[in-house]
Amino acid sequence: MRGATEAFQAIDTEPYGVNQADAASHLAFIEEQNLPFDLLVDEGLQVARAYDALKPEGKSINRTVVVVGKDGRIIYRATGAPPPEEIIAAIVEAEDE
Repeated sequence: MRGATEAFQAIDTEPYGVNQADAASHLAFIEEQNLPFDLLVDEGLQVARAYDALKPEGKSINRTVVVVGKDGRIIYRATGAPPPEEIIAAIVEAEDE
């Protein structure tokens, strides 16, 4: 995601990361990793639960990419770190529908 920020912006898409850590931890991680996007706090893991992104024990987040369209529907979902080109292709395809 880091290297593809401009490609996402070119298709009017804004990436965010979501994690259960607190805001201070997020800010430090953003600076340390030089991330070009914001991290959102998922206190209580409500977002991870809603997008079925919890690890099997249910106490932490399994890295998952979810793209929510402007209409609120999920247009892409994959666990792990899929290539940005795959994500962008799904977004462009959804816009063409």
